[in-house]
Amino acid sequence: MVQLPKDLDEAVAQARQATHAALEEGLRRVQVELVIPELKAQPIAEQFIPSLEPYYEHLKVYFPDAGAAALARRDWGETPFVVRAIGETKGKIQPEDRAFLFVEPSSVEVNDVEKMCLEAGDRPVIFLLPRLENIATIGIGMAGRELRERFLNTIESCYYIRPGQGYALFRCYPGPWQVWLETEEDYELLAESPQKPVGDELDRILERAGTPENEGSEGTPPSSRAAAPKQAGLMTNFKRLWKALTQ
Repeated sequence: MVQLPKDLDEAVAQARQATHAALEEGLRRVQVELVIPELKAQPIAEQFIPSLEPYYEHLKVYFPDAGAAALARRDWGETPFVVRAIGETKGKIQPEDRAFLFVEPSSVEVNDVEKMCLEAGDRPVIFLLPRLENIATIGIGMAGRELRERFLNTIESCYYIRPGQGYALFRCYPGPWQVWLETEEDYELLAESPQKPVGDELDRILERAGTPENEGSEGTPPSSRAAAPKQAGLMTNFKRLWKALTQ
């Protein structure tokens, strides 16, 4: 069984393995989600991209805008893969392309991303740190529901980690979704589920372990989470690694 990562470095390594496993199983739209405040996408992408080495000469890496793409090209120097912005003319999908990595795409670009995925067909598409589903942008009405059914629900979460107040929600493909409970020294596995536990289901799991419902919900205000005395363990390690990566 895959253990909860101790730090960001280990999380990225696990994400690389999970992505490889998912692609080997034939999945063609996968996403890697590290739901951790203050993460910078570019250094995470730099660590993650070596997992796609077999595709290098036919790989396109997309950033949300021209500025982010230009910054990555400047910092990374010459690369065997192409780095472009979503919607950029020079970044159009070509027949010879074999795989596509979207770095931190947001709900602002979701329509363009959906069209590009249709063009990609059965070629692998990986979303790294995506923010495609934002209710404020795509809405909760018919249009938002159709977008989810038509596109967003076709993306498999092959790697997911979100530290909460006294717990962590985790998934590493091909394993199930897991809820880990923070203890005095570490985290222990609390529950597993074939589907992502959210809302009332997550609250019930945490309540059984004695974690208050208003602390377990995904809707807990950031200020409440920040005040948790135990959350610092995993979060502190992640932030320490993030600072090391971005210096």
